[in-house]
Amino acid sequence: MVSQSQTPISSFVPRLPIRHLLNPLPSQSPSDTGLPSQWEVRHSNSKNLPYYFNASTKESRWEPPPGTDPEKIKTYMALHHSTPANPSASGAAKDGKIRAAHLLVKHRDSRRPSSWKEPEIRRTKEEALEILRGYERRIKGGEVSLGDLATSESDCSSARKKGDLGFFGRGDMQKEFEQAAFALKPGEVSQVVDTASGVHLIERLE
Repeated sequence: MVSQSQTPISSFVPRLPIRHLLNPLPSQSPSDTGLPSQWEVRHSNSKNLPYYFNASTKESRWEPPPGTDPEKIKTYMALHHSTPANPSASGAAKDGKIRAAHLLVKHRDSRRPSSWKEPEIRRTKEEALEILRGYERRIKGGEVSLGDLATSESDCSSARKKGDLGFFGRGDMQKEFEQAAFALKPGEVSQVVDTASGVHLIERLE
């Protein structure tokens, strides 16, 4: 996510009993998730997002650990952790704020070259641009919506919400992202937007 902090998960919710914070999903196995042994997907109540937890070492992280099968974890997370965006969850839009969704493709020079589906992203920026332009053609050609494609392909944790970032105002996002998002009309999709996080397509939501 464009504005997401890298603070360790354990620092978000230190006062709550552990049973309320670490909620494993049922019927998980390494063959289902592609995660290494002892790792599983859990849910952060404070962030309302899934994360990865090692039951043996008690380590928790937002990105999958080394040794994860990228295709298996991508499929698992898209099936079990992608839910329709819920506008009411963010509350009513405040003055000067807009709501947008995005599809992010990271590359090896992104400020965090890892994502929920890849522990280490090695593609070049040129390769990321080529991938994103392919997505752009499909979206603008009417083949698929940005939200549906973001569910499985975006390198942002907002993929679980079809890329929906909720409402935000000026100064909340990176400058290039903010300028592109605020320039859109509701329903419009941007051209490629380049930020320190990677390359994006942005859709202004109603």
